[in-house]
Amino acid sequence: MTSVGEHVEDDRWFAPRREDLLPSEEPVRLLDAQGRVRENPRYALDLEDDGLRALYRFMVITRKVDDEALKLGRQGQLAVYTSSLGQEAAQVGSAYALTERDWIFPSYREHGAARVRGVDPVQQLHHNRGTWVCAHDPLEYRFAPQTVSIATHLPHAAGLASAARLAGDDLVVIAYFGDGATSEGDAHEAMNLASVRRAPCVFFCQNNGWAISVPVRDQLAGPSIAHRAIGYGMPGIRVDGNDVLACYAVTRWAVDRARRGEGPTLIEALTYRMEAHSGSDDPGRYRPPGEIEAWAELDPLTRFRRLLDARGLWDAAMDGEVNRQADALAAELRAGIYDAPAGDPLELFDHVYVERPSLLQAQREMMRRELAGGEA
Repeated sequence: MTSVGEHVEDDRWFAPRREDLLPSEEPVRLLDAQGRVRENPRYALDLEDDGLRALYRFMVITRKVDDEALKLGRQGQLAVYTSSLGQEAAQVGSAYALTERDWIFPSYREHGAARVRGVDPVQQLHHNRGTWVCAHDPLEYRFAPQTVSIATHLPHAAGLASAARLAGDDLVVIAYFGDGATSEGDAHEAMNLASVRRAPCVFFCQNNGWAISVPVRDQLAGPSIAHRAIGYGMPGIRVDGNDVLACYAVTRWAVDRARRGEGPTLIEALTYRMEAHSGSDDPGRYRPPGEIEAWAELDPLTRFRRLLDARGLWDAAMDGEVNRQADALAAELRAGIYDAPAGDPLELFDHVYVERPSLLQAQREMMRRELAGGEA
């Protein structure tokens, strides 16, 4: 009889100990509001000074590009845009914990992760403008296409991670999603599949308080989203999503665990979206008074800057340089997106099958005639 927590020869089965799966009562926090670092024996920091500066630089650039995208959306240049304002630490910290070989599966708000991975924001936002479904090369950046349909990318992430394990490839997959996505069946199927197959996948939930207008309390009856992990047999970890160091260290722990063949992890990053859900949303109709102001005091950039200043790792020259880089990237975004021409709708049929089936060919021909002004 095999005891709980014991590995067996058949590595398709592994029963972890319950105490290893449950999240702590308080979210993991390494950086307090005053910018002081608190040691954590489980989630150790391995960042040198250059790494700390890089985290701050990515967050500043993410916020500047995000602001430019918001302006483009308000000027009618984007069909829709979902801001990442306030969530920079969760995205930058977690993405920075990956290697270049690891895959990222974003939803529609992971602009900080895209900046870390080096995806061109012009290419990324052609998706938001509707000029092309995915303008960047997912294979080059190991950054999958953005997904607007909620949670449908999570089974894809679990599938790629499972395939990597079968192939003996030591890459790790991280999948980003929001609190609302955990109410979708796709999320359950992906996490169950990944856990059963011990796939090297990190499920990173950014719990920003609201699934559009639905608060988290109406999404689940359990103590937290992270507590759901025990039902899948994977660790669940709650982390302060406005603490970039904690997000990095916890994700690094989960990535290392996955790369060792120990299976997936569910991370719940507690953060807040300071902007509306999207350009078509009015949060004033459902957010309680004072909520935004309270979260503004926990701004992830302000908090992390206090640490850099205290350690003498940032000065006016560095600040000027990173802001010039951010301004230049924002200007490139505006130049590349503003009044960009639409693509050819017929391209929708060009990347589905190697050999186009007759039914799909007939549909393509019907659309061609409609576009040409002829009869369908």
